[in-house]
Amino acid sequence: MLDTHLHHKEEHLQSSDLLTDIVIGMSDGLTVPFALAAGLSGAVGHQVNLIWVAGIAEIAAGSIAMGLGGYLAGKTEVDHYNSEIKKEFWEIENKTEVEIEEVRSVFRNWGLSEQVQEEATQEIIKDKQRWVDFMMKHELGLEVPDPKRARKSAFNIGLSYIVGGLVPLSPYFFVSEAINGLKISVIVTLICLFIFGYFKSKITGISPLLGGLRVMMIGAAAAAAAFGIAKLIEG
Repeated sequence: MLDTHLHHKEEHLQSSDLLTDIVIGMSDGLTVPFALAAGLSGAVGHQVNLIWVAGIAEIAAGSIAMGLGGYLAGKTEVDHYNSEIKKEFWEIENKTEVEIEEVRSVFRNWGLSEQVQEEATQEIIKDKQRWVDFMMKHELGLEVPDPKRARKSAFNIGLSYIVGGLVPLSPYFFVSEAINGLKISVIVTLICLFIFGYFKSKITGISPLLGGLRVMMIGAAAAAAAFGIAKLIEG
């Protein structure tokens, strides 16, 4: 009989950089233009073309701003890693004994015996690059970043924002009155927000139904607030 324990498969969904970028861009893309369009619907009345212009302008500006934010975040991650790795090489050259003890400390925290700690430490410090890589990962908790991460992040977030933003705005292209566009936009956008929240929550390990409802309610609250404020100012 085969030992099925040897073939055990652990099912863990690991979040990727791409998935993170999509979540960032899509969440804002669905919510901000939705609130803007709702607010304008409460103010412009029949002038639906103003919502087109304002909505497209907001999506363009928002996608650029979000993409730039993603670029700067990715660039900062790379710059920080490069700065820390230079420090580690300097410390290995100039504070060798201190760095050797830090390697031992890592193995000590893992619960290894003193003999194994020493053997593992001596093996690690034979190669400087391996030594630095070990310290970067296990002392500082830093992984090697993708050198193209900044550009990829900017593109992914910006594109996700555009896709998300077109969802609440698209109904206004097919109606002659803003309020009619708003009615369709509310239905379409709230459904998309629920679906988005559902799958985002499923990935992060919380209740998908609760997560979907929470994201949907946040979007609805933002749109309702914008619409109410516009009506209040108009009145």
